[in-house]
Amino acid sequence: MQAILVKQAGGPDQLQMGQAPIPILGPEELLVEVAATALNRADLLQRAGHYPPPKGESPILGLELAGTVVEKGINVHRWKKGDRVCGLVGGGAYAQYAKIHQDMALSIPDGLNFQEAAAIPEVFLTAYQAIHWLSKLEEQERILIHAGASGVGTAAIQLAARLDAEIFVTASSHKHHLCRDLGAHYCIDYKEDSFSDFILDLTEGQGVQVVIDFIAADYFKDNLKVLSRNGRMVMLALLGGHRVEAPSLMPILMKHLTIMGSTLRSRSLEYKIALSKDLQKHCWTGFETGALKPVIDSIFPLAEVRQAHERMEANKNQGKIILTVKG
Repeated sequence: MQAILVKQAGGPDQLQMGQAPIPILGPEELLVEVAATALNRADLLQRAGHYPPPKGESPILGLELAGTVVEKGINVHRWKKGDRVCGLVGGGAYAQYAKIHQDMALSIPDGLNFQEAAAIPEVFLTAYQAIHWLSKLEEQERILIHAGASGVGTAAIQLAARLDAEIFVTASSHKHHLCRDLGAHYCIDYKEDSFSDFILDLTEGQGVQVVIDFIAADYFKDNLKVLSRNGRMVMLALLGGHRVEAPSLMPILMKHLTIMGSTLRSRSLEYKIALSKDLQKHCWTGFETGALKPVIDSIFPLAEVRQAHERMEANKNQGKIILTVKG
């Protein structure tokens, strides 16, 4: 099959179309003819040699897919050939065919095409986990979502809005309109303004109950500053570095803060299956009615994967960057 291969660790120029073996199925796996996949920051890190795939996963890039079942393992009884599915995988989606565990596969919501379906799994599973499983955001609480126009950010805004939360986001000023359209109440240009000063001024020093963060080191002190008593912070990436110089830990004790971190890729299969089922149970109707929507920035053919990676590295995207594999 055709697949995108990494010649050697490095920049987007190291990506090339090549040949790879079609995956061999386990007894509980599906072989999917991939119609579309999507970019994630983890793809950029893996391409650069900083994020190797977990043991047993495909070395081919790509953590989510949408496509059609073409073969199934001997213990698969729920799915049949021709079923349209999407889902999260440990790797391998930048290819004509990829495999997925039968319990990780999700029926594509009615009314959505393959490109739209490919924009759902990683960002909505990550956002759902952060908001409902980890931070346990409650109705009408205040939440700060960093990188509000990113894929996970756009999903998190929509999920928080369903709880009538008061939503603050950080994003470049030209991306504020998208965040507001999705349900954000206040948008802060992180290049021009201090998000902690803005929020503390607006809330009369009370701050927010929840912070969803991707930046880590660069924002750590201000995140602690802006969290209210009994506040919760979920860290999902380390885009601003992983070393913090001499922070005061006093706010964690005095305000009874909870600091959590998570990456989905390294979670157990059982955890990811449970999360996928929970997302489908509580959100799939929303996708079918349009109350929830995958936000797509741009669509590239698989052969233009280098340009797609360059767009994400330049932080130009608002929502998901999609790769069309078939059709």
